[in-house]
Amino acid sequence: MTTLHTINKSPFSHSTLASCLQVCGKQDGILLLEDGVFGALNNAPCAEELSAMITAGLKVYALTGDVKARGLLEKLRSDVIVTDYNGFVQLSIEHNCVQSWY
Repeated sequence: MTTLHTINKSPFSHSTLASCLQVCGKQDGILLLEDGVFGALNNAPCAEELSAMITAGLKVYALTGDVKARGLLEKLRSDVIVTDYNGFVQLSIEHNCVQSWY
């Protein structure tokens, strides 16, 4: 069973991304939204762990509107996929369940 994990807290102030990475499988996906998009920066906490998981097959997405609202579009890691709300819906359909991390 695959899971889409949604992270809405910044890894600079919360441990939600780190906790999520501990339970993610390589077939899962992570969608960074709201302040969670700060996790898509090269200097974010958990950057090394995130890189290892992406190399193993984990897909990481960031919501376009939230990325743009925070001025991060040109600062994102190259291995993070930027998606819009239609993409969010599609990801929700493609995965067996959605787990929100608060």
